[in-house]
Amino acid sequence: MAVLLFKLRDVPDQEAEEVRQLLREHQFDFYETSAGRWRLSVAAIWLKDDSQAAAARSVIDEYQAELTARARQAHAELEAQGRAPTLWGKLSQQPLRCLLFIVAAAIVLGVSILPFLGLQG
Repeated sequence: MAVLLFKLRDVPDQEAEEVRQLLREHQFDFYETSAGRWRLSVAAIWLKDDSQAAAARSVIDEYQAELTARARQAHAELEAQGRAPTLWGKLSQQPLRCLLFIVAAAIVLGVSILPFLGLQG
């Protein structure tokens, strides 16, 4: 019976290809499904033989731990160089968008509080 091994939703193409290559290198028998035209299905990599599930999962877990370590190292290097992305930097890149979100939040907050303000009088 097929086993869901790795969901591909919001996974960068490079990472998905690395996972496919890793499964091929370890000779796991797998297939892939797409999300479909309307994105209602599950885009994933499935393992055909459930007896290989534990071994395949451990290979993918090891890969993801290595990927996490590389990403953290790259971020640490950017921080050391003073080029790491910050909240203020992102907000200053798109000030109009930031202002629109603040106004929208204030409107939602005002509409939410408005009924309670009417109870005072």
